[in-house]
Amino acid sequence: MIDFNPIKLEDRQRVQKYTLVSSRRNCDLSFSNLYSWRFLYHTELAEADGFLLFRFRVDGALAYMMPVGQGNVRPVIEMLIQDAESQNEKFQMLGVCADMREELEEAFSNHFEFESDRDYADYIYLRSDLASLRGKKFQPKRNHINRFRTNFPDYEYKELTPELVPECIRLENLWCKANDCAENEALLNERRSMNAALEHISELGLQGGVLHVGGEIVAFTYGAPINAATFDTCVEKANTDFEGAYAMINYEFANHLPEQYIYINREEDLGLEGLRKAKLSYQPEVILEKYMATLR
Repeated sequence: MIDFNPIKLEDRQRVQKYTLVSSRRNCDLSFSNLYSWRFLYHTELAEADGFLLFRFRVDGALAYMMPVGQGNVRPVIEMLIQDAESQNEKFQMLGVCADMREELEEAFSNHFEFESDRDYADYIYLRSDLASLRGKKFQPKRNHINRFRTNFPDYEYKELTPELVPECIRLENLWCKANDCAENEALLNERRSMNAALEHISELGLQGGVLHVGGEIVAFTYGAPINAATFDTCVEKANTDFEGAYAMINYEFANHLPEQYIYINREEDLGLEGLRKAKLSYQPEVILEKYMATLR
C-alpha cells in the first residue's frame, strides 16, 4: 500500500530532489504549481522504490502522474494501478509526454491507450530567443519593446520581492475587473493559485519581476524551476493601457533569469484563441504534447 499524503510547503526539497535532476520539462512538475493548485486538485505525494509519485483529482476523478525517478518503472506503476483498484477507481495518468509514452509502451506492451488534447500542450522556448529577440521573426516583438521604451522612458524593472507583492495583487485586482474574473471559474481559480503562491514567495523559491512606470506598477511575472535547465513562467499580468507592457516584462524577465535555464516553459493556451496566437508569436522551440494514458 502506498502512503500518499497531501502536499505541503515543507515538501519542496523532497520533490525537487527528483524533479530538478529529471529531464522532464512539463509545467506540471514545477513545485510552485503543485503547491499553489492543491486546492483544486487535492494533490498528494509519496515515494516508492526510488520514485516520486503524485495522486490527485480532476473533476472528481482519481488520476496520477507518471512516476519521477530512475530505474524500472513497471513495478511502481503496477502499485499505482492497485492503488486505484483499492478505491474502486479507473486508473489513468495525465500529463504523459512523448518520451514518457515511449517508456510506458516499452514497459507495458499494448496495455495503455493514449489520448492527447492540444489545448493542454506546453509551449517551451529558448531563453536566449526571448532574451535577445534576434532575427526577422522577432521584429514585431522588438517593435513593441521599442515603442514602450519611447513612450515610457522612465520605466524601471525590479526583481520581485515580498515587499512588492501587495503591488502585484493590486494590479491583478484591476486586471480581474477588466477581464470579468467573477464570471469566469478558470480565472477565479488562477487568481486563487496566484494568491497562494505570492503569499509564500520565499518558501516556494519564486523568481519574478515587476515593471514600474512613474513609480506605478504596470506589469509583473513570476515562476519557478521545473528542472535544472527549464524554468516555468507561472503568471504574467500587465496593464494594457501601457502599450507593450506584456512584451517588455517578458523580455526583461528573460534577460534577468540565470543563464543555467536553457528553456522557458510558458505553459498551455487552454484552447483560448488569443492566448494561442500570442504564444505562437514568440516562436516556441517545442510544443510539448501531453497525453492521458488509460488501461485498455
